Amino acid sequence: MSSVASQEILTRGPESTSLAEEAYAVIRSKIITLELEPGSLISEATLMAKLKFGRTPIREALRILANEKLVEVFPRRGMFVSNVDVENLAAVSEVRAVLEIKAAELAALRSTKSDRAITLELIKEIDAIKGKPEMRTLIQLDQRIHHHIYECTHNEFLATSLDNYYAHALRIWFLALDQVEELSDAIIEHRALLEAIAANDGKAAAKAMRDHVEGFETTIRKNL
Repeated sequence: MSSVASQEILTRGPESTSLAEEAYAVIRSKIITLELEPGSLISEATLMAKLKFGRTPIREALRILANEKLVEVFPRRGMFVSNVDVENLAAVSEVRAVLEIKAAELAALRSTKSDRAITLELIKEIDAIKGKPEMRTLIQLDQRIHHHIYECTHNEFLATSLDNYYAHALRIWFLALDQVEELSDAIIEHRALLEAIAANDGKAAAKAMRDHVEGFETTIRKNL
């Protein structure tokens, strides 16, 4: 398991307004980072004790995670963390190739002045990457870049769908993390994408995102 497995994973949406939403965010993060191991049995009692939530918030969180296919429910057997199957990489990439590319194009065309300011700040963070930064720092930056692009589409349905597929891609990334050496390069290549979005160039943004998604699949396949 990766040494960064305990890091916080971003979850879209407003700040949590209920215990169920808080429980969902915490459990989802642990599933994505593989801290809750793929295929492992989920114990409501254990989650309640470790996370300090009641049974109702935990159950509601697990119900949502099951809908996102991050949790699997088997009658008379129980509830399990969904497996990370590298064979699903192609399927996830197919969907992301369509949705992420469209999101990049829309982000370039719909970005507001405040969106652009955040885009430029993210470019500065990429430029500040030197040497071999901690994996934690790089992955969190990658998350913030993708979430920002989703927000720039100003399409809640598209953003929510993308967040779900990104979570599945991120689980595969964590599985290969110890073997992947080009992580810094994968983050740095976002620069061209963000520059295109800042310039309101939808065509260039779409191309940059296509290259990124295809590059992600190639890198993972090479290392697993």
